[in-house]
Amino acid sequence: MKIAFTAPMKPLDHPVPSGDRTMGRLIVAALEKAGHNVITASSFRAWRKNGSEAEQAAIREAALEEAEHIVRNWTETGYRPDLFLTYHLYHKAPDWIGPALADRFGLPYAVIEASRAPKRQNGDWAIGFAAADAALARADAVAAIHRADAECLADVVPAERLSVLLPFLETAPFQSASHIAKPLAHSPLSLLAVGMMREGDKTRSYEVLAQALSLLKDRPWHLTIIGDGPNRDRILPLFPPERITWLGALPPEALPSHYASHDLLVWPAIREAFGLVFLEAQAAGIGVIAGDTFGVPDIVAHGKTGLLSAEGNADDFAANLLHVIDQPELADAMGQAARAHIAEHHTLSAGASRLTDFVDRACAHYANRTTRG
Repeated sequence: MKIAFTAPMKPLDHPVPSGDRTMGRLIVAALEKAGHNVITASSFRAWRKNGSEAEQAAIREAALEEAEHIVRNWTETGYRPDLFLTYHLYHKAPDWIGPALADRFGLPYAVIEASRAPKRQNGDWAIGFAAADAALARADAVAAIHRADAECLADVVPAERLSVLLPFLETAPFQSASHIAKPLAHSPLSLLAVGMMREGDKTRSYEVLAQALSLLKDRPWHLTIIGDGPNRDRILPLFPPERITWLGALPPEALPSHYASHDLLVWPAIREAFGLVFLEAQAAGIGVIAGDTFGVPDIVAHGKTGLLSAEGNADDFAANLLHVIDQPELADAMGQAARAHIAEHHTLSAGASRLTDFVDRACAHYANRTTRG
């Protein structure tokens, strides 16, 4: 199948790495693994941190101009995809391009990872909210990345067009690292946190982690931190310097060995959609202590591959971590279960199969809709 792709939240060629960019690239890689031909139709970025009616109107105009440019290009070259696919859609990152092209060329239109916040229906984000809702109404298939988003989308997307597409990753480098022999977990437990040091939810996650660890200062542990950003000077002093090792930001290829050499990933996951780090850590054979946030329970099996606590609750987080610190053998058991869990449910091959089913459903719905019309 020929698939035209766009990511209005964060284009695949955006220079700043993030979990969102990585997931977009993984979707394309999985589709190609399944034998589909994927082109990036546009790298237009609709996302804005702050909205206003004037700014949203200007973005809409620029997006529609981009759509017209693509129309001319496809018409001149004779290119016509079988489906238009958009990744990550919501009021701050609406998609005007995909629906316009799908309508112009008579294509099925599908959306992966959409969320909806009805409180944004009015105010500064009203234009973006309306555009996102219009795209969802046009979509022949919509996939949420986790059940919490699916529940919110159910108000506007009929059940026959809505599904949950569990996230996945390229497991090979993490599985290879997991086979490197390391000692069984022992005191002091070797903890790892991986997260960018930027304003907002990432900083809040570091704050909750620091608060939880302060409750365990009489217990043996050592924390390695991988990450950097504008809030570094605010975040690092939260932790006792003699009990942390800060490695800064590392390239993706360096991460598997660091995951595999630790006993546990610890991350509160404030407002995380699902947390790619949890997939990576489990694929590398380590369990996680995490916040029970949005899609995290969909990829971490509580009590088996990790322990989840109420989002933002440092006391709960500390209690879960204490449970493993006092019984280090639990870290090894969770790590073994984690590796098997990812291998069974979250590989690139599993993603390729789920994505093929998804785009096939979108095409079938479009065919049925147009036939009825």
